[in-house]
Amino acid sequence: MTAAASSDASLIASHAAGDPHAFSEIVRRHRDRMWAVALRTLRDPEEAADALQEAFISAFRNAGSFRAESQVTTWLHRIVVNACLDRVRRRQARPTVPLPETGPGEPVTPGDAMSERETSLVVKNALAELSEEQRVPILLVDVEGYSVAETAKILGIAEGTVKSRCARGRAKLAKVLGHLRNPVADANVPGDASEKREGRPRRQWEGT
Repeated sequence: MTAAASSDASLIASHAAGDPHAFSEIVRRHRDRMWAVALRTLRDPEEAADALQEAFISAFRNAGSFRAESQVTTWLHRIVVNACLDRVRRRQARPTVPLPETGPGEPVTPGDAMSERETSLVVKNALAELSEEQRVPILLVDVEGYSVAETAKILGIAEGTVKSRCARGRAKLAKVLGHLRNPVADANVPGDASEKREGRPRRQWEGT
């Protein structure tokens, strides 16, 4: 069986047994997704790149401890998130000045693309305002699509803690992102009345 046809778990086992090519295939398969997680968590490309490198080195060295009790992607997420949080803790004593989102020489983005970019930046900035303990669970559950149980395993915390942190984070996001709701649909419709007619509470953070 070729590396491309092997399962993630079998590749990890092959790597632990001494296969010099197996881990490279693991990195090839999951690098982009892990990079996205690191970048969303740290919000700094250089920091994210360093954290991702540290995470893959850690995974390379500790592959023998993988027991297939969870998926390889879950195991990798745990290592990447921990590497990111380690860097957050290390840099707390040395605050940095964020780089501007745009600069001279960038092409003008027309129409709808500009609106989408502005919306994306608003959501990104809203997430950045959350504490690390709230932002990371929300990224894993709402962005990456992990279940509460999987997120709890990745972060090493109780499922109830994941739920409460997500709930508090979403409540904060709802206040910041409320203006992104469809203004036409909500126009001239009192909130209480519409909710009573529908018989359900209004969802928070819709459309993001």
